[in-house]
Amino acid sequence: MRLFHVGGDRFVELAELPQALPERGFLWIASERPEFEGNVGLLQTLLQRWTGGPLVDLHVSDLLNSQLPSHYDSTSWYDVMVFRRLAAAAAAPREAGLTVDTSPVGFAVFDRVLLTVHPADCQVRDHFASRLQQMAQTHDSRPSLRLPTSPADLMLRMVNHIVDSYLDLRRLLTRQFGELQRELLNPKGRVHDWQALLDARNSLHLLEDTCEDQRSAVQEWIDTLDEWPPATDPHAGRERELLRVRSRDVLEHIERVLGHVRRLESSAETAVQMHFSALSHRTNDIMRTLTVLTAIFLPLNLITGIFGMNFDALPLIHRAIGFWVAAGLMVLVGVGLGVFFWRKRYLGTHGRP
Repeated sequence: MRLFHVGGDRFVELAELPQALPERGFLWIASERPEFEGNVGLLQTLLQRWTGGPLVDLHVSDLLNSQLPSHYDSTSWYDVMVFRRLAAAAAAPREAGLTVDTSPVGFAVFDRVLLTVHPADCQVRDHFASRLQQMAQTHDSRPSLRLPTSPADLMLRMVNHIVDSYLDLRRLLTRQFGELQRELLNPKGRVHDWQALLDARNSLHLLEDTCEDQRSAVQEWIDTLDEWPPATDPHAGRERELLRVRSRDVLEHIERVLGHVRRLESSAETAVQMHFSALSHRTNDIMRTLTVLTAIFLPLNLITGIFGMNFDALPLIHRAIGFWVAAGLMVLVGVGLGVFFWRKRYLGTHGRP
């Protein structure tokens, strides 16, 4: 468990849980899921002391659930956001196949306390701990480089970072589906690993479901944000508007990921249909060629059948020139039919689209 005090231009990591909240700023408690489960009693007592109300038991169960989808819920004294991030292993390129692995990160947002529950070895928590430390040291006045002013602000920044990792995943998705499509549409190749294509499509379906849950959760947060009572302080009003802007930005990023996933799904479906259409076209070409060859050799078989009859009075059968007449007739018929079918574009590739 890591504890941080965020306030003004200071970002300090605390050694232990304080008995009272700092006079300025807010407290960020970042705990791994097993640690949160072991210290939930102490945290509930301190939250009661700090904020006037602990976590609801149902929300505690949600934060401990490692299979929970992304969702949002609220009470009169805090909000709960569960957001599924990409697991660390899924962010690295994989040559063997595409696997989208996600795990939930939980946020309990109080007025002056942010409680985050992470999976073990969570990179999101460590990334923001180092990033906020650098912000506190640089004292940059730009809005994107200022320290968070509230627990909700920090929560939205972390959620936005999680969504950005999905945006980075698009390059991997595009490359791997491009390889599968090239294999499907290769006229000289033959697709053997259909299981890899099926796994990739299942991963896309999983990613689409994850993004839809994320979009619903962020949309519910935005709706709740709009229902907050109007701020009387101009500074609080500006901070409220900044939260709305960040929330809409997160929603827009999710929409981009969702749109890209759906385009990939459509592209994969189109590639499969084109693959089977190409196979059908190739089969039709083969059957057409065999049919034409059969049509050419049928008259030749007729001629050989006639001259092979066991009759003594058959014309040319007892003359030396009879063989050459029959052979010449077969050559003439074969060449004539071949030219006829070629002119009709039944043979070769002449004139084919």
